[in-house]
Amino acid sequence: MFPLDSVGHFFLGAAVVLALSRAAGTLAVRVGQPRVMGEVVAGIALGPSLLGALAPEAAAWLFPEAVLPMFSGLAQIGLAVFMFFTGQELCSLRVRGTARQGLLVSQASLFVPFAGGALAAVPLADRYTPAGLPESVFVLFIGCAISITAFPVLARMLEDLGLSRTRPGRLSLFAAAVGDGGSWLALSAVLALSQGSDHRDAAVRALIAVVVVAVYLGPVRRAAAGWFARKGETTDLATLRVVLVTAMAASAALTAALGVHQLIGAFLVGLVWPAGNPFAVAAAQPLATTSKTVLLPFFFLGFGLGVDLSALDLSSGGGLVLPALLVVAVLGKIGGAGLAARYAGLPWRESFTLGVLLNTRGLTELVVLQIGHEAGIIDGPLLAILTVVALVTTLMTGPLLKLAGPPAPAPAPLLDPAPAPDTRTPQPASVDRVKDLRPS
Repeated sequence: MFPLDSVGHFFLGAAVVLALSRAAGTLAVRVGQPRVMGEVVAGIALGPSLLGALAPEAAAWLFPEAVLPMFSGLAQIGLAVFMFFTGQELCSLRVRGTARQGLLVSQASLFVPFAGGALAAVPLADRYTPAGLPESVFVLFIGCAISITAFPVLARMLEDLGLSRTRPGRLSLFAAAVGDGGSWLALSAVLALSQGSDHRDAAVRALIAVVVVAVYLGPVRRAAAGWFARKGETTDLATLRVVLVTAMAASAALTAALGVHQLIGAFLVGLVWPAGNPFAVAAAQPLATTSKTVLLPFFFLGFGLGVDLSALDLSSGGGLVLPALLVVAVLGKIGGAGLAARYAGLPWRESFTLGVLLNTRGLTELVVLQIGHEAGIIDGPLLAILTVVALVTTLMTGPLLKLAGPPAPAPAPLLDPAPAPDTRTPQPASVDRVKDLRPS
């Protein structure tokens, strides 16, 4: 191999990661899958699952230990921006009327798979719970991982498939928004419990997490909206971008210091950053493109380096764990959400379509799994199993939707887009409404 110093290895590895990620994403789109799934597969292929197994010396030369912290730093920034825009997506939805159907489906799509995942984790606790971790934390985490829906991936998939204006499409967005918000709050509590030295300390950490979320969604959100209403028009976009990045970094540091994962801090900033203000939107716009095209591929690389799918535990009963968790995940989402939709008055075909859409996990579950693995809640073998579950449940969405057939357009909108912002500004070219903030 050619001799390179650590900086040379970094730039060579970055070139390989970005090129392969783009090519794999393009191929995924051509075969009817979300671009992000191709990027995930590319990241996994560069790790021990493929490249490390076929050419370990080449893998070690391309990604030496000295450059991994550099890639990790890029990945963390990309994840923080991704979580920020996930929060933006959630707070930009507007519900029209009582949305009884949406509320019922959202609760079923959260609690049914959560309960199913937790129950399935009980017999696995003895085998997979890391030493020193309470089994209850392991069980609750599996429930969170099984109940998650990839909201940004779902939103992009609805657009690509032309389902955004159908009743199942709009109900799925609402259910995913409410369900994912609940799942992230539950994950914050689980992480707090996992770091407590005793039950009292764990309870205090969980209470702190709840208080932090309440403060963000209450006074902080009102203060941000008021500041933009008063001074947004007189502040240049460069300054607003610095404020945004600083707020994400400070919030991530705060939640990490409080024993909650740093990505929750970036997620909370996304919830409070005014999604309907044109200046706030224009300031955030460049970060979306940079994150999804340049930074997130390094998260997929880091995830791929940390999971080894070739070492799946399929012996001595382990071979039953993967299909069992896959069945629980699929039935919990499709069955729970679908039956709730049918009970709410939707036809069977639309109810099935809705359940299939909510079964999309993708990138969001991979983020949750990495958080759990870094926190010592799940080990390597179970990480590999749950990774396969996340990939399979997302890959099956397209084929199952084709099986269900195209749903009819919604007779009346359940969800309205965020109201069009007032674009009165001395910089009209800089504050156009961002048409697409969703990481693909």
